[in-house]
Amino acid sequence: MALKVAIVGLPNVGKSTLFNALTQTAAAQAANYPFCTIEPNVGDVAVPEPRLDKLATIASSKEIIPARINFVDVAGLVRGASKGEGLGNQFLANIRDCDAIAFVARCFVDDDITHVEGRVDPLADLDVIETELMLADLESLEKRVVNLEKRAKTGDKDAAQTLRLVNAALSELSAGRPARVAKVADDDAKAWRMLQLLTSKPALYVANVDEVSAATGNALSEQVAERARADGAKVVVISAKIESEIAMLDEAERGEFLETLGLEEPGLNRLIHEAYKLLGLQTYFTAGPKESRAWTIPVGATAPQAAGVIHTDFEKGFIRAETIAYDDYVRLNGEAGAREAGKMRAEGKEYVVQDGDVMHFRFNV
Repeated sequence: MALKVAIVGLPNVGKSTLFNALTQTAAAQAANYPFCTIEPNVGDVAVPEPRLDKLATIASSKEIIPARINFVDVAGLVRGASKGEGLGNQFLANIRDCDAIAFVARCFVDDDITHVEGRVDPLADLDVIETELMLADLESLEKRVVNLEKRAKTGDKDAAQTLRLVNAALSELSAGRPARVAKVADDDAKAWRMLQLLTSKPALYVANVDEVSAATGNALSEQVAERARADGAKVVVISAKIESEIAMLDEAERGEFLETLGLEEPGLNRLIHEAYKLLGLQTYFTAGPKESRAWTIPVGATAPQAAGVIHTDFEKGFIRAETIAYDDYVRLNGEAGAREAGKMRAEGKEYVVQDGDVMHFRFNV
């Protein structure tokens, strides 16, 4: 399933440097002036998954196909973006197309890199961005109210539902809170998504620190962490500059470099995994001589739904899923060993797929 995350922040906070590291390219121009990014850069990135490599070795797979995630480097927002400042309308539209938002906050001091507002204050940066997104949502919703009220009075049930949700969102936004804090019933989830609100999207804070603070963070990143805890959000501490250097190294050099920095893995891996968790996603695998592949599904997906990610015919004609837990697959050295040990299970339509399941689907079209 497609997953698209917007990288959002004020100019010169390290968004494009982070994007370059994610895509291991220099596609985004990282320059020391506002709006060096005009069109959004989109990068398709493999999801780091060590389990997949292990499965491929055991299955003697000819090809390894990881899951993918799209990152969108959105041009720097500025105060007034909701009114069109700094090409704001165009940039806000880019964010609207994404599933989640990674808010990049500048948590480093460097006199050689200009801050658009002349100071380094990550919490103020986050406030500016959130405020502009809320103002854009307010304007969007207020334009819909009159028409929805007219339609609701005629007995239009869909309009009545939408109006109720619009008013719920307006209540939060008018109080200075993002729409994501609104309580939305399961029956309203689809209609809520149709509102396409910027502030209803799941949010992740990225504290971009200096090289020295890559492993431990610093006082500025701790401010962002406290903000995340208060908001019930996640935070990832990253040095975008170091990540861009790591991205250009080969496997052996990368391991040595990480060790010297006191890091167990690149910060980008943590960023990608947190983005997955943010959207309630997990991974299952297929493995064989031809290929080993990772598939992305929502947490709670049933076996037929997981099969449908491969092909809709698999879901329509689902019979059963031959399933092996990842740990059993590795411990018993593959499918044959798992079958002999009685660890291959035949799961039916009601089975809820677990993260790491190795699956083979039986279907009839």
